[in-house]
Order: sequence, then C-alpha cells, then structure tokens
Amino acid sequence: MRSTFSTKKSQSNRSHIERGGPHQSTGEMMRAGARQYVVARPLYSEESFSEEHEKIYRHHKSSLDHIKQYFTCDAKRAKDVALSLLPVIGWLKIYRLKDWLLSDIVSGVSTGLVAVLQGLAYCLLASLPPWYGLFSAFFPVLIYFFLGTSRHISVGPFPVLCLMIGSVVTRLVPDEGSPANITGFEGLTRDEQRVLVASSVTFLAGIMQLVMGALQVGFVVMYLSDTLVSGFTTAAAVHILVSQLKFVLGLHVPGISGPLSLIYTLEIIFKNISSTNACDVVIALVIMVAVFIVKELNDRYKSKLPVPIPIEVIMTVIACGVSYAFDFRKRFGIDVVGHIPKGYEPPIAPNLHVFQETAVEAFPMAIVGFAVAFSVAKVYSVKHDYTIDGNQELIAFGVSNIFGASFKSFAASTALSRSAVQESTGGKTQIAGLLSALIVMIVTQEIGFLLDPLPKSVLGAVVIVNLKGMLMQFREVPYLWRRDKPDCVVWLGTCLAATLLGLDLGLAAGLGVELISVVLRAQFPRCSVLANIQGTDIYKDRKDYINIYEPEGVKIFRIPSPIFFANIEFFKSKLVEAVGFNPLRVLRKRNKALREIRKLLKKGDLQWTPKGFLNTSSGPFQKSEDESNAEELDLPTDFKDLPSRIDWNAELPANIIVPRVDLHSLILDFSAVSFLDISALKGLKTALKELIRVEVEVYIVACDTYILEKLHSCCFFDDEVQPSMFFLTLHDAMLHILEKHPESTEKKSDYDRIITTVTVHHPGGALRSRDKNALDPETRF
Repeated sequence: MRSTFSTKKSQSNRSHIERGGPHQSTGEMMRAGARQYVVARPLYSEESFSEEHEKIYRHHKSSLDHIKQYFTCDAKRAKDVALSLLPVIGWLKIYRLKDWLLSDIVSGVSTGLVAVLQGLAYCLLASLPPWYGLFSAFFPVLIYFFLGTSRHISVGPFPVLCLMIGSVVTRLVPDEGSPANITGFEGLTRDEQRVLVASSVTFLAGIMQLVMGALQVGFVVMYLSDTLVSGFTTAAAVHILVSQLKFVLGLHVPGISGPLSLIYTLEIIFKNISSTNACDVVIALVIMVAVFIVKELNDRYKSKLPVPIPIEVIMTVIACGVSYAFDFRKRFGIDVVGHIPKGYEPPIAPNLHVFQETAVEAFPMAIVGFAVAFSVAKVYSVKHDYTIDGNQELIAFGVSNIFGASFKSFAASTALSRSAVQESTGGKTQIAGLLSALIVMIVTQEIGFLLDPLPKSVLGAVVIVNLKGMLMQFREVPYLWRRDKPDCVVWLGTCLAATLLGLDLGLAAGLGVELISVVLRAQFPRCSVLANIQGTDIYKDRKDYINIYEPEGVKIFRIPSPIFFANIEFFKSKLVEAVGFNPLRVLRKRNKALREIRKLLKKGDLQWTPKGFLNTSSGPFQKSEDESNAEELDLPTDFKDLPSRIDWNAELPANIIVPRVDLHSLILDFSAVSFLDISALKGLKTALKELIRVEVEVYIVACDTYILEKLHSCCFFDDEVQPSMFFLTLHDAMLHILEKHPESTEKKSDYDRIITTVTVHHPGGALRSRDKNALDPETRF
C-alpha cells in the first residue's frame, strides 16, 4: 500500500471524518486560525509496518567486542588518554596570557587569603590543631592543578567533610579517656594521634575515589539527588553550628561522636552555660555582625564591586591586632590559635589499623567530597561553557587526597564560598588555584606567627556566618511539600536522620529513604483510562476532559512506568479495576456453567433447538457442587461437544448466572513502558491470556522496539498471545477495532466518530529523508 503526506494552506477548512461522515468546519474542531496538516496513510499494526518498511540492520557489539575495543591502542587513543588524564595540557594550550593572567593573579591572591582563614577555621571542625588546615589548603591544590577538569573550583577544606573527619577523630582519640587500642599510637601525643587518624582516613577515602575513577563509576554521584544533598548539608550545618558553640561561648566541651551526639553536646553546653566567657561572646558577636553585613553588601552590589570585600580577612587581622595589644589570652582567659610551626612536616605512611577501624566512615567521605565538588564544578562549567569529566574528577580528588594525606592534610573537596570568591574575582583557570596555594605556603613558611594571638572564637564566628547558605535551605521544605511530597519526605528524612544519627549513618539513611521513594513511585504509578478527544487522533485521561468519546465495549488502559517484578501485581490489579471485572473469576464461572449445561444435556433436562436451549424438566434445577478438576476451570472455554457457542451476555438456561462482560476490546498503551523484566513478562502473559479466554480482544500499542525484540526472544507468543495484537499507534488500534466492531459506533452521532485523517497546521520547512533527492510538497513514500 502507498501513503501520501501533503501540506495544506491555512485556508483549509475541512477535515475528513471516518466512514463518510459529514464534513465539519475548522472552527468546530479546533481553535480559529489554527494551521493544519493532513496525513493520509494505511492503518498499521506492528507486523504490517515491518512488512512494508524495511529496517536497517545494525550490528550490536558483543561484550567481547567492547573488551577488544577497550584494550585496543593506537597513537590517537594514546594522545586522548594522555589529555584526559592530564587536563592541564588541554587548557594550557588555549591559555590567553595577556587576557587571563592578571585576572588569575587577582583571583589567586583573594582566594589565598580566604583559604588561609578557612583552613584555620575548618580545622577546628576536624578536632585538629589549626595549622593542619593550612596543609589541606596547599597540598591537594597542587595535584588538582594537573589532574582536575574544573577551572574554577577552589580545592581545600570543606566544613561538612571536616566535621565527618572530626567525628572519626574524636571516636578513636576522645578528648577525655584513653584512645582506641591501635597499633602505631605508642609514643605519640594526643594531637599526633589525631593527625595520624585524620591523615589515614583521608588516605583511605582517596584510594576509594581513585578506584571509582579508574573503574569509570563517576555516575555514582547521580544517586545523590539535589533534594538529598540539600537535606544532608542542612543537617551538617546544624552539626557545625553546635560544634562551634564551644568556641563562641568559651566553654570546654569534649568531642562526642555517634548517634545522638548532637543532643549530648547541647546537654553539656546548657549545663555549663554559666561558665561562658563574656569576652569570647562579645568578640564572636562583633565578628558575626560585621561579616554578615558586609557579605550582604557584597551580594547586593557584586555587579559594581571589582572584587568582593574580603571582610573575613579584614576582621581576622583586626582581631589579631586587638588580641595581641590587649593580651586577651592572659587578661580574659580566652583560647587562642597559639604557636603555628614554620614550614611543613615530613611525610608519613598511613596506619593500616586505622584503615580497618574507619573503612565504614571513609566511603561516605569519599562520596560526599566528590559529590559536592562535582556539583559546584558543574555549575561553573555550564556558566563558562566547557566540559568536566566526572570520572577524571574522581581520579583528581583521589590522587589529591592520597598525596595530601601523606603530608598530614585531611580530606579536601571545595568550599562553596571560597570557589565563589575564586570565580567572582575573575579567575579563569586553575592558575588562580595554584597562586592561592602559594599564598597559603607563604603564610605557613614565613608569617604564620602573626596569627598566634587570634582567638578561636573568631574562627568559630567566621564558620557560623558562612553557614547561612546551608541553613537557609530550610526554606525549601514548604516549596517541596506543595510541589512534590515524596521529595519533601526525602529531604526531611535525610535531614532528621543526619541530625540525630550522625552524618555517616544519616547519609545512608537518606539514600535508603530516596531509594524507597523511587521504588514506590515506580511500584505504584498513576495508571489511567484514556478516551478520544473528539475530532482528533489524540487520547487523554478521561477524567481530565469534557468533550471525549469512548466507543461502546472499548477500554484504553495506560501505565506510565516500566513493568517489573515489584509492580506487576499492581499493574494487574489496576487493569482489573479499569475493565470492571476479574477475568479469571469470569472464566471460572463460565467453565462451571459449561459443566452444568453439559450435565443437564446429558440428563435430558435441557435440549438444543434452533431458537436456543429448551428446558425439558418440569421440576426445579438442582445445582451441583462438583469441584473436581478445579484446575480445568482456568483453561479456555471449550464448546467442542456442544451444538453451538454460548452467548454469555444472553439469558442462560436453568437459572445459570454468569457475570456479564460488556467489553470486547482492550487497548494497552505501552508508550511509557521503558522495559519489562522476566517476572513482568510472565505476569503480563498470564493477564493477557485471562482476558483473551473471556473473549476480550487485547491490543498493545506504541511498544518500544527493544521490548518487542525481547518478547520474541523470550518466547512470549503462542497460539493465544500473538504478535498481531501489537499496533504502531493508539489511533491505529482504535480504527482497527471500529472496523471490526462497527456496532461500537452505531449509537453515536457522526460528530462523535473517530477521525481517520488528522488536520492541523504544518509549519513550512524542508522534509528530511535518507534519500538525497528533494521532496515535493506532496510526496509519496
């Protein structure tokens, strides 16, 4: 058969109605002035379409082909691998020295000053001496310069990671009591033991990141939804806030880790609130107010300011000067940073015993550190139009953490505020990051002694002020509740679990809640019964529209989800609900009725006549309760020894009652079904057979080609379930049904009938085909 595709001008005012119905004006069928197109083609089932249109054979690579390709090496591939493992080569080749160097220098100096302060401040979260934070702002940056794909993130301490490390450190080396029994702690001071734990767990997290990158599993971060990350970081902000209260209030609070550590810490703080150091409180309040105000001004006038005002650095310098001039440490008893050793310490080997004790905590650290850094990097890559590679980022952070841990730094990621400074001050490449590391090195080597009198309450205040963005994420809850309640449950579940159980267990619990949410959405999709929108070939949920058309005896059922082992029973129950009867129950009733009719015919109580069955018994019929061979009740109805087929919707003899089935055709819309597993195949075949055995014709439409191939390969089809039930589109199946059952439209007016030619406007434009010959406005295929 041939089909014709033609374009029509906007003055077309007629549309073709099925089986010669009267023409209707465009105004009756669609909005005035709508442009139109006309498509006339044969009615297609999947089989007829395949017969008429030849497919291109595509060779699908086998696993062996992929393995061979993976291990094949040539000059081009070697070059590509080198460039992917060393992204610095790619952007250095296009570096514009005159245009970018000055911006990178300004950005590097600004970021370096912030990195120094944040390194000291965030180190308190890790329960380590402050100067080790400077190591974390230096060593990982050097490696990321060569291996990282982002040109704008600032690598270094991240408060959430620091807090996670702090919980491990305080668990193995608590503030009070003896440390854990770990080989290698002998002869070390408490601080040295803590540094060993922090560097070892960082080394282990780096190994995990490196292995994931080598195995190309960077996609793992996709399982951390924005909602989950938001809830997790909000809980982390609450933990950070509580952990800094002891510095702001000048209290001695031992580090506590594990479930409910937040509650226990708050309990200790409130018990000792009377011992608060007033000087620490005043200093912290002044710092917080000043930093908050200037940060707000930076945000409001960022388009007018060439460089954001480095208020944290300014206030730190002022606080150092005032503390030194008035000798706050001796006069008011405040806790200060103290002596910062010059230079760097020799590298150390990680402790394997610590690996065994911290493997469970190291994995979430590896995931969280990468997830946060990759999210920030992705934002800047989109803004500045370049690509980043998730797997290479894993490798970069893995090697950075391994290298940094060897020099006693702790896990690195990126701080949002620090990366914002690097990008907003004009940073173009990681040369800005390298220069920021140079600033940190200068402080570490030469001028670190100037920070000796810095009160720790200043660092605590700086940390708390920088929590504003994370804490304000609480505002997302009302929005999520209104727009997407399952996402809101994920946010609340993750936040609550991470707050009460700790960040590591909280992340696992959040992933569990998220997984349950996804499973429930797929397991209980919103199935619907569709109806035709009058005068079109469009089908929508019949509950949503007024002018709809449903032919007698036809149902269209849609499931907007993959069908798999977890939702196949739900699918079957919703299908029964949609058709209005249980086909298996009807089948059993019919087979029982056949048994009864056969017995009555055999006894002579019933007799067949041309007009139907005739009762020959004068007495009442006694129904037998024979339940033998119950399994035969599920088999197809068999009329072979009866004089005629039985009309089950007509009145049956001998007061036999069987449920009526007014449905003669069922269409299953599979347009949203992306896959079927083996359990679903079995369940679907059972459901189809039950419907077919009660004389309901089943049609499946818009089925994905790969699902059809799987059905054939899994021997899905047999004498009852046949490939002819598959149709190309929903409208094709509907037209086929109406041709086969014309009585479905006899009670309807011509206006209500299903159209066979669609008429809407076709915008001008060239048609594309594999044939290189030009196509006329009216083209035959």
